[in-house]
Amino acid sequence: MERTKIYFVSDAHFGVDSQFSSESRERLFISWLDEIKNDASELYLLGDIFDFWFEYSYVVPRGFVSVLAKLRELSDSGVKIKYFTGNHDMWVFDYLPQTIGAELHRVPEEREMGGKLFYIAHGDGLGKYDRKYNMMKWMFHNRFFQFMFKWIHPDWGCRLALWCSHRSRLKHDLPETPDYEKEFLVMYSREVLEKKHVDNFVFGHRHIPYQYQLNEKSLFTNVGDWLFNFTYAVFDGENLKLLNFQSEK
Repeated sequence: MERTKIYFVSDAHFGVDSQFSSESRERLFISWLDEIKNDASELYLLGDIFDFWFEYSYVVPRGFVSVLAKLRELSDSGVKIKYFTGNHDMWVFDYLPQTIGAELHRVPEEREMGGKLFYIAHGDGLGKYDRKYNMMKWMFHNRFFQFMFKWIHPDWGCRLALWCSHRSRLKHDLPETPDYEKEFLVMYSREVLEKKHVDNFVFGHRHIPYQYQLNEKSLFTNVGDWLFNFTYAVFDGENLKLLNFQSEK
């Protein structure tokens, strides 16, 4: 089978149990990877694949062996994997990309595919819509702060990070149907369109799977998550579709 499709997925948050256990979601994710591996030319992992990730010099978070092995299998078979860091896995350094054979991205990417311009990112901290978070993001990217965190024992560091993640999730209930015009990523996309034409904006971060026509030629897509929705986007060279893996079963 010819590899012609490009896949986008985000916000699996493996490592935390929610309505569905992390283990069950990891198994479903592996089943999805098995399904796409024969026709995928590229796979975009758009951030927060893990609920927390920090690479100490000789220690990484426990678990995820099957997911990492399957991603490596796809990479070794010729699928190009691009890993975008999100707000939960911004402390990915060299171990994870090397392990799964991925190209690491920390900033949005603009790329032409099939004659169409894509603007691709996790989606956190874009624009001027969350100054408080942007300040926190700057601090977390600061090398001194990262150095200080390394001095916390991994058992305590991971436990603290997962507790903070849980608290943050409780404070941010997401609507099933958003007010599209008030979504900050939609507003940010409109800002970009004032300067240049983009055919497809593709983001994660907000966990809400939807597509929204920004104008006659520009489409906004949020790929959703693998906590509750199990959605992904696929570009076949002409169209970008938003699909649900469970509904295909």
